[in-house]
Amino acid sequence: MKIRLCSSSLVLAALLSSGTAVADLSANVGLMSDYFYRGIIQNTTATANGGLDFENNGFYLGTWAADVEDGLEVDLYGGYSHEFDQGLSLGVGFTGYYYTGDFDDTYEEINLSAAFGIVSIEYSVGTYDNFGGPEQDYDFAALTLEKNGFYAKVASFGDDFSGEYFELGYGTEIGGFDVGVSLLVNDEDLDLETGDGTESLIFSISKTFEL
Repeated sequence: MKIRLCSSSLVLAALLSSGTAVADLSANVGLMSDYFYRGIIQNTTATANGGLDFENNGFYLGTWAADVEDGLEVDLYGGYSHEFDQGLSLGVGFTGYYYTGDFDDTYEEINLSAAFGIVSIEYSVGTYDNFGGPEQDYDFAALTLEKNGFYAKVASFGDDFSGEYFELGYGTEIGGFDVGVSLLVNDEDLDLETGDGTESLIFSISKTFEL
């Protein structure tokens, strides 16, 4: 079973934690030492990426692309999030993962999110085209704790997919750049390199520009 779920619709998590009140168009560019997504390796070399995001009163639309060695991964996403007076944030959205080469096939999913204080949860349910074979259904759930830039996440797949991973990391801003480091530990189901489960140290840097 090939489950290279890729990309980053982390814009929803950012919206849930900060809220959005006015229209905003931005672009971002970045570089990752290794590209992992949901515990699965996508590119073992330095990976360039970039995207565009539009936000207006809780609604968001965006696209994001990354080098996956055999062509590009191109993501499209959109949705809505709202922060209540008590501090609880809820969100719903859609994400599609598409590829210009033969690295992988299409994934499309519905995303649900909630955040309160240092705790956020996400749940996604989607379908995988599977290169013309039987279409596969999957779900993904994650729990994240975050405070002062530090975070810890546990996550797992279900339905036709399986696998679990744990991630511990830290992110901050230095000189207008967002920099981060994380330790990711995945199990044998998500380790596409050796099948034994691995520990990986990942570095990233990115910059966002208001347009």
